Amino acid sequence: MLSRTLEDRRRAEHKAALTYIGHATLLIELEGMRLLTDPILRDRVAFLRRHQPQQVAPHALQDIDGVLISHLHHDHLDPPSLRMLGEDMPLFVPQGAGDLLRRKGFRRVTEMSAGADARLGPLRISATYAAHSPARQPFGPKADCLGYIISGRYSLYFPGDTDLFPGMDGLYEDLDVALMPVWGWGPTLGAGHMSPARAAEALALLRPRLAIPIHWGVLRPAAMHYFTTGFLTAPPLAFAQYAARTAPGVDVHVVEPGASFSLDQALN
Repeated sequence: MLSRTLEDRRRAEHKAALTYIGHATLLIELEGMRLLTDPILRDRVAFLRRHQPQQVAPHALQDIDGVLISHLHHDHLDPPSLRMLGEDMPLFVPQGAGDLLRRKGFRRVTEMSAGADARLGPLRISATYAAHSPARQPFGPKADCLGYIISGRYSLYFPGDTDLFPGMDGLYEDLDVALMPVWGWGPTLGAGHMSPARAAEALALLRPRLAIPIHWGVLRPAAMHYFTTGFLTAPPLAFAQYAARTAPGVDVHVVEPGASFSLDQALN
């Protein structure tokens, strides 16, 4: 990783932005910090393939200050992608995931349980419950499934993978941004995921100012290019339609994979 100059740091302190790298991978820039969620930085992971080539410029993945891992599934925890960031990268992971990552050479691992807080520079990282399967298939360990609240001058909710659960009601007072998973990686959804309609129901409980759909449009099973790929493009649009009826007070902004979005412009 290249080190930022003092002037770069000063400019970054005034920037509040998101880049949707794809699936559950986002670059969050807030309070001078650069934070990645569930990094999938390769064109293939397990039996999944990236639908389109990586669209994020390499410099967007430099000078990362920390990484959030929501759970152990292969499309959210990919050690080769983490290794691209360096084995000294600070990793915030669910309780039970630390041994797996330390065995793979990562040295700065912080395990968290729902309700725990940690600091990353001026940011507060708060772990939240997530309703999802905890096992790493086929023979891997089990660990908690988490979402995270990232708090600086804005508050952002990254749920990881989760189904709707009652605790979303009042999860965080005055939430600015909800990064809502609206699909998965195939034509159907398994347990522990939200459809566009259920993600819109979640907005009515969370009551954020802004919602951005994630977990769509990038990964698909290796042979799926022979079949319809509507599931890659339709979910965020359906989510926006449902949200307009279910949570009309929430502004929904669809960010295409590879694109960036200014939080200052949207929230001010």
